[in-house]
Amino acid sequence: MPTPTIVSIETLLVDLPTIRAHQLAMTVMQKQTLVIVRLRASDGIEGLGEATTIGGLAYGEESPEGMKLAIDTYLAPALVGQDAGNVNAALHRLDKVARGNRCAKSALETALLDAQGKRLGVPVSALLGGHVRDALPVLWTLASGDTARDIDEAQALLAAGRHDTFKLKIGRRAIADDVRHVASIKTALGERARVTVDVNQAWNEADAAGAIARLEAAGVDLIEQPIARENRAGMARLAARFVVPIMADEAVATPEDALELARLGAADVLALKIAKSGGLHGVLRCAAVGDAAGMALYGGTMLEGSIGSVASAHAFRALPTMAWGTELFGPLLLKDDIVANPPRYEDFAMHVPAGPGLGLMLDEDKLAFYSRKG
Repeated sequence: MPTPTIVSIETLLVDLPTIRAHQLAMTVMQKQTLVIVRLRASDGIEGLGEATTIGGLAYGEESPEGMKLAIDTYLAPALVGQDAGNVNAALHRLDKVARGNRCAKSALETALLDAQGKRLGVPVSALLGGHVRDALPVLWTLASGDTARDIDEAQALLAAGRHDTFKLKIGRRAIADDVRHVASIKTALGERARVTVDVNQAWNEADAAGAIARLEAAGVDLIEQPIARENRAGMARLAARFVVPIMADEAVATPEDALELARLGAADVLALKIAKSGGLHGVLRCAAVGDAAGMALYGGTMLEGSIGSVASAHAFRALPTMAWGTELFGPLLLKDDIVANPPRYEDFAMHVPAGPGLGLMLDEDKLAFYSRKG
């Protein structure tokens, strides 16, 4: 049989409303924009990918519109006509064409892996060496900003068996107000649930030291990225000062970042995201460095829809250790979906759809409805 080649790569901007306002330190989200990639090969197989960020440019250097432009103008033309089954060669070619642009490259790698899995009749995790767990523990983020509403939401999700770990997004308000908010929720939930906080770099080191001391006393289980990602020395001082684990998120994207954090002792836990690391293979490299250095691993999210979340899940399922579970709840934050068979959430875990590749099927009508016009 002739070697299948990449025939075309299409990108679509898809705007999906969220179920409620989602408050973070740097923005408030009312919708999520997905960059959907459809890669078609000469053997008739289509691969799906997704690139997503948080709040446009509020979180990082790539925006949905910028990712679409980068793919359409630079990355896709470099892949058309290339071997559709040689994922490593395709990724190497992309790195020669463009520096950075890791979110956009992650979407293309996902599409290549989805297509190759379909071609071979195996799930994406099999292309990564196989999975070691069938389901992934998934937390839920309480980010309405209202203490009573967040407690009610957590109580309901606990009772339904959907989540038993809750992350609180803080950093927008005065530290005293944030600490009271978190402490009230932890008191209400008690030992029935883990409670973690994500500061998204909002504090300086001095403020962080005082706030973490109070949060630790309140029983918080994990502190995520309390200070600027560039301040690794400060992260190391905080990690050495407190018993509660400090997690690096924005501070880690590449294996080199993980290595430097390990050298400094700047994090107890690493938040892994395929988008930050340029794809599934990149995130596995970061995980290997962190694991070798004794840092615990956590499966993060860019609040992707079903395509990006399931792609992440295939990578995280392949990791031998995942001490802190995942936060792949992105599809649950959205009012609707563009796939016909989204992942299932029950028993405090995410269950990945069965089938070759990602195991997902597009809902063409919803894709057309939510795709940005013009």
